[in-house]
Amino acid sequence: MLLEQLSSPQVHDELTAWFDAWDDYVDAVDFVAARALFHPDVVGFGTRMEYVAGLENLEQQQWRTVWGTIAGFKFLTERLISGVSPDGLLAYGIVPWSSTGFHEDGTPFERPGRATVLFTRDGQDALWRAIHTHISLDPGTPQRSHGSRPARS
Repeated sequence: MLLEQLSSPQVHDELTAWFDAWDDYVDAVDFVAARALFHPDVVGFGTRMEYVAGLENLEQQQWRTVWGTIAGFKFLTERLISGVSPDGLLAYGIVPWSSTGFHEDGTPFERPGRATVLFTRDGQDALWRAIHTHISLDPGTPQRSHGSRPARS
């Protein structure tokens, strides 16, 4: 059974743009710019921690331990599934992603995964901000990448 799109085309396009912006920031290792996409009270699960509460903790315990060790991060937004609440103030996006990781000897490996993001906004015309993220690697993917790229911030 195929999952149906449960959001309007406009909301789907807005969430696609959100994921496109976030993957640009991940690939650029740009923590400062990425923060604007998130609610300060975000909670999350990830590849590097059980769960965290708060944007500062998410950045320190997940983003800063991963983004500089990978390359080519990209959400596959053509496969994005999205939904929105009847009042238009809560939404979700489920999307796979790809990236390149690096073994200790520097050789690259495919590093695919998937993300579920819950979004909130203060009004119909406000920007979406992530209030919950769940990021995980596909089964069988090495848990650690050993690349080293400088952060912008």
